[in-house]
Formats: sequence, structure tokens, C-alpha cells
Amino acid sequence: MVPLSSPRFLVSLATYNERENLAPLLQEIQQALPAADVLVVDDNSPDGTGRIADDLAAADPRIHVLHRPGKLGLGTAVLTAMRYAMEHDFDYLLNMDADFSHHPRYLAALTAGMDRYDVMIGS
Repeated sequence: MVPLSSPRFLVSLATYNERENLAPLLQEIQQALPAADVLVVDDNSPDGTGRIADDLAAADPRIHVLHRPGKLGLGTAVLTAMRYAMEHDFDYLLNMDADFSHHPRYLAALTAGMDRYDVMIGS
């Protein structure tokens, strides 16, 4: 377990056609966890989600984007985020859906117990 002096949090969002949700979701994540970075793993969304993610990332160094060549699915997006978190020395990874089914208002409560447990699940 990681000491909580200054843990690095990464919130990952697997996206496919989430153009309407992405900016408001990122704003709420940053309000809930201001120090967290966010990784958008986009599966070549035909609605332009990846392009919007790039624009948001260009304006905020805490936002990162990985573009995948097609619709590869949630499971492999989570694995991609895990690899990214390890390669970039994040202490904690939080995977969220990009459609607000996992609302950011619960992030503070979820992260509060992370210093005591190896895995926490909120659904």
C-alpha cells in the first residue's frame, strides 16, 4: 500500500461515442479530485470523442489521451490504462465509465479508503 503523503491518482475513462459527456465528466472529476490526472482511452469514436479529448488535453496537462484503432472494448481499455498507470508511476488507478453511470461525486469517498486496501470497488 502507498503512503498518503502525496499519492498520484489516475482516473481512466474508456470512451466510444461519448462526445456529449466527456467535457462535463472531466470537469466534475477535476472538481472531485483536483490533483488527479485523467487518461482517456478512445476506441476511434466516430462521433469525434477522440478529437474532443485531444483538445481538452491540449488545454490541461492533467488530461492524457490514447487513441486505439477501433472498437476494442472495455476490458482491453482497462488493461491499457493499467499499463499506462504503471509505466507513468501512478500510485492509484480508478476506472470509470464515461457516461456518468459512475458519478464523480463518489470519488472522494472511494479514494478515502485506498491507503488501507489494495482494491476498492464502487458501483
